[in-house]
Amino acid sequence: MATIDKTQQDAEKLAAAQAAVKFVKDGDVVGLGTGSTTTFAIKELGKRVKEGLKIKAAASSIRTQELAESLGIEILDLGRLSKIDISIDGADEFTESLNLIKGGGGALFREKIIASLSENAIIITDASKKVKKLGAFTVPVEVVPLAYQYVFDQINKLGGKGILRTVESQTFITDNGNLIIDADFGLIDDPAKLAFNLNQINGLLAHGLFINITSKVIMSEGADIIIFE
Repeated sequence: MATIDKTQQDAEKLAAAQAAVKFVKDGDVVGLGTGSTTTFAIKELGKRVKEGLKIKAAASSIRTQELAESLGIEILDLGRLSKIDISIDGADEFTESLNLIKGGGGALFREKIIASLSENAIIITDASKKVKKLGAFTVPVEVVPLAYQYVFDQINKLGGKGILRTVESQTFITDNGNLIIDADFGLIDDPAKLAFNLNQINGLLAHGLFINITSKVIMSEGADIIIFE
């Protein structure tokens, strides 16, 4: 993965966000992801709403909802939606075949629901997130607490090394009241197969492998916008 300084990385995130927001039209229901890159997009949408853009949105986390509402964006109940017109979210890693690892911010379950509902699921990234093969970033797994040990053991059987996510020495709790296991599978030769195997584990609510649900990735690299679809 390329290494770039934070100022350049933020400039790339902003450029990708601005490119993605251009796809949002009047009357759209917009799915909003979570994380530093998506924050740029939400703020850009907020500016457009102030200028008269009429949209409603679904949020993938409490912090995304709070930010969107503070900018005048109306939030709908995700659980009542049958369709989202367009969603904008970030990724921790992606390949040119549009497979992703997501969930570094801990909102992977709601992000996956939003992406699955979206007719146009857009991912925005800076150039550092593009990889030839997924897996340098660990695969986040959201797990129901009472199934924690079982899921942990099943991940080990699949060849993963799991670590319970903590933040500042406290166990990380998702917006859904669950735990996250960050699972290291090394570089992943067959993401679709691993995703399938993880989906068979009882008590595992969601994992961070996003396979065949992304419409396009908008990547900013220096002064260039590159779209993978």
